[in-house]
Amino acid sequence: MKDKRNKMLLTLGMLAFLTNGDNYAAAPLLLRISQDLGLELQQAALSVTAYMLSFGLFTLFFGPLSDRFGKVKIIRIAALGTALFSIFGGFAYNLPTLIVFRAFNGAFGAGIFPVTLALVGQSYGDEERQGAIGKVMGLMFLGGATATALGGIISFFGSWRMVYIIYGIGELIIAAVIFKTLEVDEKVVNKLSFLKAYKAPLSNYRFMRIVIVMFFVGFTVFGSFTYSGKLLQNLTGFTVLQVGMILSFFGLGTVLGGRIAPKAKSLLKHGFLVTAGILGFSALHILSAMSNVYLLCIALFGFGMAFIFLQSTLISTAQAKLPKMRGTAMSLASFNMFVGGAIGTAVNGKILAVSGINSIFFYASFIILVVGLVAAVFIARFEMRKKLARS
Repeated sequence: MKDKRNKMLLTLGMLAFLTNGDNYAAAPLLLRISQDLGLELQQAALSVTAYMLSFGLFTLFFGPLSDRFGKVKIIRIAALGTALFSIFGGFAYNLPTLIVFRAFNGAFGAGIFPVTLALVGQSYGDEERQGAIGKVMGLMFLGGATATALGGIISFFGSWRMVYIIYGIGELIIAAVIFKTLEVDEKVVNKLSFLKAYKAPLSNYRFMRIVIVMFFVGFTVFGSFTYSGKLLQNLTGFTVLQVGMILSFFGLGTVLGGRIAPKAKSLLKHGFLVTAGILGFSALHILSAMSNVYLLCIALFGFGMAFIFLQSTLISTAQAKLPKMRGTAMSLASFNMFVGGAIGTAVNGKILAVSGINSIFFYASFIILVVGLVAAVFIARFEMRKKLARS
């Protein structure tokens, strides 16, 4: 049983690695995309907004569908779809086609992230769940930050188009593995009703305030990381290849953070999320004010660690609040996170035009600090009620 779950984690982790890499590759690629298609950087960033908005909206469909038809079936379809549209993205010839292909890519991606985390959540008990989710999310965001290095390398020696094509081929291979190896899970509801599916979570205000916090996590993390490649180039004058390598420290932080999150939470208790907020504040503040390469690497590492501390805890708590509807719970959680990221990307585009790129990270540092403090209060209250219910 343990070997089977480990294989499932590895397969789903690799799919998340590639799919999130497909998304995060945009950070170093936006410079080349804007040059190749004759666009301003803010215009090229609309492809990121399109991906995240589409992702956020379609999660609302895939969650209930996964509860009705089984999570593995949805993951199979989504993996195939996102692979094909990633490849198509490499053949975009202007801004509208790039936006359309990336939007479809995000739509199918919506059937991977939340449903994968829901499948992992239902496969593990309370004691193991955060660790398992942290491992998958660590691979997910390692894929994102590795993409900045791989995207930088491929774009430097070839073309930004090859980045999307190569990721699409990798996703296609993993999709074939999933079709062959993952066993179909049982449905948890007998009738599909979107209104009924969302009635319970939307009327549960304690659940909703957790996922609203996720909106601000997405707004802060995704909304600022999109512009991190441009920030580093401004600060250092490095090439796309070198910038991509530096950005990979964010992913390394998520991997280590995912591994140590359960132990760190056990040690720090209610101070865990406060620490995450302070760590995120310090990291983003350094990115907004410093130009030393070593400090920037440390800041990106800390930024990634703070993100995974916050996100893995919030996701575990959201699933615990709706244990019989994990797919639907993850849909609302992902909807808030990625719509937050899309809005954050758009808002930060305006800040970039008005105040300069450093301001994006300066303002984000205060938001993530508040998020950590608010999340700490909400999670502490939830855990206290849970203990009282058991006694």
